Amino acid sequence: MNPSLAPDVSATAPQKTSASLTLIDHPLVQHKLSLMRRKDASTSTFRTLLNELSMLMAYEVTRDMPMQTIEIETPLETMQAKVIDGKKLVFVSILRAGNGILEGMLSVVPGARVGHVGLYRDPSTLEAVEYYFKMPQGMQERDIIVVDPMLATGNSAIAAIDRLKKLNPKSIKFVCLLTCPEGIAALQAAHPDVPIFTAAIDRQLNDHGYILPGLGDAGDRIFGTQ
Repeated sequence: MNPSLAPDVSATAPQKTSASLTLIDHPLVQHKLSLMRRKDASTSTFRTLLNELSMLMAYEVTRDMPMQTIEIETPLETMQAKVIDGKKLVFVSILRAGNGILEGMLSVVPGARVGHVGLYRDPSTLEAVEYYFKMPQGMQERDIIVVDPMLATGNSAIAAIDRLKKLNPKSIKFVCLLTCPEGIAALQAAHPDVPIFTAAIDRQLNDHGYILPGLGDAGDRIFGTQ
């Protein structure tokens, strides 16, 4: 093939910044994230964009999902076709904001099971405090994708993954919209075996544990509780 005619995949392939960190920098992902960041985006607009962005990210996060071959009938003949077993996958939402990503992910893999971890951040210590934990049965046979819009201090993600590892799942991944160097360092130090997928790595945390420039409190913006 003429090199000048070869497709340029650099703008669409996710960036593997390290063995355990993937930046999903597809133009559509970046465009929708920029619209979500705007302070004048309405609650409805924010939710819609988050749903669309989550579906786009799901394609990259599930790229290595195992497949099996089954026999199906097309209108013309019988063939062997590849399918995934969505029931082996569990999306674990860190409440409450994780539910904003959950809907888009389930649109792509509707057969996936769902678990919830309820955590809130103590305002004085910024430590995660658990108040709810509910998972499907048979977690030892399942792959987990933990979802939370923000990886800021990393305390909530670490606490959730600590609990999930006690169930001995086959694998765990962590997906967020935004993170920062502090959050990445904390999660990688606590769980170096858990891959992180994100759409942006922002500059830093402020004194209150919020990501800068960020997009504000994701939960408040999803549910209109600002």
